[in-house]
Amino acid sequence: MKLTILGGGGFRVPLVHRALLADEGPGRVTDLVLHDLDPRRLRTIGRVLDDAEKSSGKLGPRVHLETDLETALQGTDFVFSAIRVGGLAGRVCDERAALARGVLGQETTGAGGICYGLRTVPVAMRIAETVRRVAPDAYVINFTNPAGMVTEAMSRILGDRVVGICDSPVGMFKRVARALGVDADHAVFDYAGLNHLGWLRRVLVNGQDVLPQLLHDPTALLTTEEGRLFGTEWLASLGTVPNEYLWYWYYTSEAISALDRAGSTRGEVLLAQQRDFWDGETGESAPDGAFTQWERARLEREASYMADSREATDGGERAQEDLDGGGYDRVALQLMRAVARDERTTLVLNVPNGHTLAGLDPDAVVEVPCAVDANGWRPFATAPLDPHAFGLVSTMKAVERSTIDAAISGSYSTAVKALALHPLVGSVTVSRGILDAQLGALPDLRSVLG
Repeated sequence: MKLTILGGGGFRVPLVHRALLADEGPGRVTDLVLHDLDPRRLRTIGRVLDDAEKSSGKLGPRVHLETDLETALQGTDFVFSAIRVGGLAGRVCDERAALARGVLGQETTGAGGICYGLRTVPVAMRIAETVRRVAPDAYVINFTNPAGMVTEAMSRILGDRVVGICDSPVGMFKRVARALGVDADHAVFDYAGLNHLGWLRRVLVNGQDVLPQLLHDPTALLTTEEGRLFGTEWLASLGTVPNEYLWYWYYTSEAISALDRAGSTRGEVLLAQQRDFWDGETGESAPDGAFTQWERARLEREASYMADSREATDGGERAQEDLDGGGYDRVALQLMRAVARDERTTLVLNVPNGHTLAGLDPDAVVEVPCAVDANGWRPFATAPLDPHAFGLVSTMKAVERSTIDAAISGSYSTAVKALALHPLVGSVTVSRGILDAQLGALPDLRSVLG
């Protein structure tokens, strides 16, 4: 089986390779194609994968490095899209342009997600067109952020051959299961919403909902990151466990203050960390040790994940289980195995709504549990969102679609509309200021709205 990773020179690619090394079953991936526009990064990641294979003592897939998209897609079975249009420098601009005007620039939840989407959607749709032409039977697994928005844009071209994944829900499920003392593999998690905007509403064990037990046990709840992040009283009031990214919605003022105190945005932290990795001992002169250097950098990255929220809430250090990684890469592998081998499983995916969530149209991409097998993925029927959750979801779906429309049409006014409709922006004047600052700094955005 052949897998092509777009954004193959990305820092997190070795996580996918690690999952592939652990897969020794029949029908495993035999050829792994890494596609990237930066040949230097491709070579560096290639050395990391080669070193990882030698260290593991296992025989992994044959690795091919490729800078031509059509060549990379020829004969592939699955495409894993993890591109970053504008790089980390673009992310920093997204964050800073918003913070300079007093609003959050977070790359999926805040204003940054709209700016990131504006320059990413056109590229993602061109990729979708190329996949449809060169590899029409391939499945595309999208992890490119903003994941729900990008998946919906690509689905206009690829239909049910594209699906979005995220590791946030599965991480939450594991933490909640540990706090409840139940086996996550024998529980049913009722989760619904959009990417980075979802809620865990029930945890069924033998048909009984045990989530209220956790929500009314502050001691147990505080063993989870969500309990420390949101506070036990707030979670008990909600009656749900929100996705961790909803902290930026429920504690917006605290989030902005934490970023002001930190002095560095998440993009700036990652840019510094990864600059050391790309320019350090993994460089072209390093004969070995590439995987060790990468692993050290990865652990530093994982430890600093959502550090602003943990500082603001005195949330402490991340649990070892969360530092181990293995989120989106394992979800992707499970998904590929289910489709390629007919190994039926249940995964939380970003898929067209159909009739799953009442009040949203069938084409709206939502994040919900799905049955996955050789026939693809099918969302489970689920109860309607409560009024509060539905209000946020329906508003943000309108924001996502305005962003897609602006990216396709190149309309400046529609881009302003997308930002202004975002509840965490809330001002037409601020929206114009953010967009004008972005246009002055980022060629990738000027090529869309120029």
